Amino acid sequence: MVNLFEYQNKETFKGDFSGLENFLDEIWNKRERSSYYDLEDVEKIEVQRFIQFLHKTQELKSNKYVGVIHFEGQKINLLPKIFFDSERNYNKKEISAINQHILWYLSYCRKLKFPNYKSSLGSLKNDFFEILIYLFAKYTRELLSKTIFQQYEEVEREIHNIKGRLNTPAYINENLSKGRWHKVNCTYDSFELDNKFNRIIKYVSQLLFTVSSNVENKKYLREILFILDDVTDERASAHECSSISFNPMFSDFETVRDYCTLFLNNSISIDYKNDLKLFAFLLPMEYLFEDFIFGFINKELIGFKVKSQYKSEYLDEEKIFGLRPDLCVSSKSRDFIADTKYKIIYSDRNDAKNGISQNDLYQMIAYAIRFNVQDVLLLYPNTIKNRDFGSSKFTIKDKLALEKQINISSYQLPIIKHELFDNEVDYKNIELSVLFDSLCSDLKERIANIFNANAS
Repeated sequence: MVNLFEYQNKETFKGDFSGLENFLDEIWNKRERSSYYDLEDVEKIEVQRFIQFLHKTQELKSNKYVGVIHFEGQKINLLPKIFFDSERNYNKKEISAINQHILWYLSYCRKLKFPNYKSSLGSLKNDFFEILIYLFAKYTRELLSKTIFQQYEEVEREIHNIKGRLNTPAYINENLSKGRWHKVNCTYDSFELDNKFNRIIKYVSQLLFTVSSNVENKKYLREILFILDDVTDERASAHECSSISFNPMFSDFETVRDYCTLFLNNSISIDYKNDLKLFAFLLPMEYLFEDFIFGFINKELIGFKVKSQYKSEYLDEEKIFGLRPDLCVSSKSRDFIADTKYKIIYSDRNDAKNGISQNDLYQMIAYAIRFNVQDVLLLYPNTIKNRDFGSSKFTIKDKLALEKQINISSYQLPIIKHELFDNEVDYKNIELSVLFDSLCSDLKERIANIFNANAS
């Protein structure tokens, strides 16, 4: 197993180095254009951006994606840089703790739905993807044991009595002409087990069964496939899955649909070199962090109206260069802009900039001027090495606007529960929502204090 943290460590890869690179190139070009992957700056790039290949030393270095890659029996974990500590030797429990955090972030995302947050992990797993499989398989198996999803599908069958619409040409050619006049060929709506959604569940379960190495996961998936044995085998896409809606009687299946969409949107499974099945599940952490912060604010904070990726202004009068801040926040007293920055900043008394990028500062000034707001916030994550929540403030005078003052403040947000790395906590049977309850309260209090300070 290889553990790579975004842009941080390098690790030697002892397998087929060029084969892995070719495999990732193929994944990059075959990736489904989801809301995360469909980005303007990478659309025309054909070479993969998941991992850097250092050919001289046969080493790998991770880029901005997190997830897992399975290749020729080897597993590569791609982990968030905020959890990297060069002095720490990461064991299975610590890798599992990192994966728990990713699941917590996903639980607040809107673009990438992560359902069934109120669940616990039956056994300790240090593979992020195996955790997702476990949550999906366990929930789906328990749901199917209570009820099977059925819906009306248009079918064409030979029956004894006319039902629905008589297929006259087929009846003449296949029945009357062959002396089988007592059978009628009809098209009608039937309440079917073999429907589109069950075919999607079966396809996803088959996909996961081939890539999972966990005995418990395989058991649940095998049981799902047994229940859906009479359902037709058919490939499925994320678009087909997300388009399915349910009536209130089958509302519990919305969770299954969201899991299937999650897997189909962000995983690639291909036959490579004709006989080897390979797999990757990858997410860009920069956009995951942005989505998480907005989802958290939208769900947990009261008294503030928040819009995400609000595009109403342009940098130029020709309206070519659009401005799209991450968050536009409105309170009773004033409006301000907040931008999430998935970057590592360090508290250094000797650094007057406090780790803030000059380009970020330029960007915030443009937001303040064009959106006509006085206060702009930069929101950064804290790190495994930094338990303090730093902040800094810069004041800028706009000479063209008669010395109008622009206040740019930066803050670190508590998004890491350090106790999971410090103590021997047995959390395998604790619900994920309960596990992060205290961190949720800390983050909620921190953001509320930041917003209140800038709204007054």
